Amino acid sequence: VIDDCCRKLGVDYALSEVFAKGGEGGMELAKTICSVIDREKENTHFAPIYPIDAAIEDKLKAIAGDIYGADGIVFTNQALKSLKEIKALGGDSLPVCIAKTQYSLSDDPKLLGRPAGFRITIRDLKLSSGAGFVVAYAGDIMTMPGLPKVPSAEKIDVDENNVIHGLF
Repeated sequence: VIDDCCRKLGVDYALSEVFAKGGEGGMELAKTICSVIDREKENTHFAPIYPIDAAIEDKLKAIAGDIYGADGIVFTNQALKSLKEIKALGGDSLPVCIAKTQYSLSDDPKLLGRPAGFRITIRDLKLSSGAGFVVAYAGDIMTMPGLPKVPSAEKIDVDENNVIHGLF
């Protein structure tokens, strides 16, 4: 059904089977995306919001100001310490990602929507060198969102007959 609809609309598509097949299950989708990018790159107006060689602080200011509408950023002492360590390891040339509350474009979950007149506090930074980016943590967030306070694993048990209970 999706195949027919995409064909009728002239939309490129590919089935992603990464959940079942891992990376191999995403190859067709990746090839399709690369093909569309190559074909459409003349028609796009994409421009990064910061130069890749900019300092981490400048990258964060660009995201906070241009995307979130913040008046600036504030670094905690822990963030400044981490920033120094990341720079010493050569991570300052990497792109940055800000992890923050999903409720607001600020770091305060009570400032709903796109507030004005605020500064974002960066409480810590982590180098994800394998993935190729730096994560800035803004506000008090859980880094594994969507998990319950009590993990389902606490309800799993194996009885005397080696039968597992509580999986689903």
